Amino acid sequence: MNNFYQRFREEMAAGGAAETDTPEASKSGKLVGVVILGLLVLLAVRSPWTFVFVVGLLVSVFLHEVGHFSTARLTGMKATQFFMGFGPRVWSTTRGEVEYGVRALPLGAFVRIIGMNNVDEVDADDEPRAYRSKSYPRRLLVITAGSLMHMIIAFVLFFAVFTSSGREQNTGISRIRNVDTQSSPASIAGLKVDDIVISIGGVAVTDYNSVSAAIIDHAVGDTIPVVYSRSGIEKTVDVVLTKHPTKTGRAYLGIWADDWGWKSLGVAASASSAISDIGSTMVDSVKGVVVALNPMNSIRHITKSSEATIETRPTTVVGISEVGGTIGKSDGLKGVLVLLASVNVFVGVFNMFPLLPFDGGHAAIATYERIRSRKNRRYVADINKMVPVAMVVIGLLSLLMFTGLYLDITQPLG
Repeated sequence: MNNFYQRFREEMAAGGAAETDTPEASKSGKLVGVVILGLLVLLAVRSPWTFVFVVGLLVSVFLHEVGHFSTARLTGMKATQFFMGFGPRVWSTTRGEVEYGVRALPLGAFVRIIGMNNVDEVDADDEPRAYRSKSYPRRLLVITAGSLMHMIIAFVLFFAVFTSSGREQNTGISRIRNVDTQSSPASIAGLKVDDIVISIGGVAVTDYNSVSAAIIDHAVGDTIPVVYSRSGIEKTVDVVLTKHPTKTGRAYLGIWADDWGWKSLGVAASASSAISDIGSTMVDSVKGVVVALNPMNSIRHITKSSEATIETRPTTVVGISEVGGTIGKSDGLKGVLVLLASVNVFVGVFNMFPLLPFDGGHAAIATYERIRSRKNRRYVADINKMVPVAMVVIGLLSLLMFTGLYLDITQPLG
């Protein structure tokens, strides 16, 4: 336990791998890497849209680290490592003063910048290029660059989809998304998916609520006219409502129709909507971080408590990737990219949570040091005092990860 704590402290201080892999570790890393690659190939064959989403996540992780790396170089800091993945090394090469490489477990990435805190040992000649030696604005830029990169990715994805395929929003047209069973009144009457419902029983409908209300206004056994449009041709059909299969006393038509769909946008509207969607997703993400870090939500879902809801369920990259695959089947690439944009916003917000090992923890330390510093004396925080808190956070994240993974496997979201 003491060795684990010491290694954790060293890697927390270094901001990357603190020791060189043994030949045995490197060999096992290559083996694990081959297995992971094989699993990705299998995923591409069995679920292409899920594979596309996973690749998008990996690219986003890579660009997150590019944000840290490029701003570190720009502000005169020395970066010594740029790795995709964690665990044992699969491959690496050194160019100049930087070691670039891939590690076995595709669970993230890291850039090592020297002198991240007071206990990270740095050669005297390199001290001027250490993170801790730079001004507060430069340190804040470098440490927030990863989250800023996620916001840039989100904007590019939202904007690209909105300008090329439109934005999923209210269209003012009630389109049939699903027709229940062959014995439902709607199916018998010949209504089909993608038909546009204009009126039900003489009442104009434009969205899900108006469709539902128009059906509820009638009784079981009533014969009502349904006016709809198919391929631009308006038609009318008389439908006999039957008893609802699950709701006592309710009339039943057997369609799900709403006005949610893809609506074309111009360039200016696309840019405005992209910024607006990032803003609203950031607000939802802040609420989501609070929910995600509450261990009681994990316990409620594991024990199948009546208080457990889909909004409070923990999930992992497995679950969200399954969702990406499902969305890909229904909406294609545009749906996958919009989901990926939203995930990037959430990750960017989550990463700025003000505790180690998140980037937000380093930003909070830099800000605290700036507040405590005086004109002729620069205050330096002691990282040793924060490592126990970081270990608690790691433990909480591990609980959430294992709980989320269990739920993703036993109760798939997609």
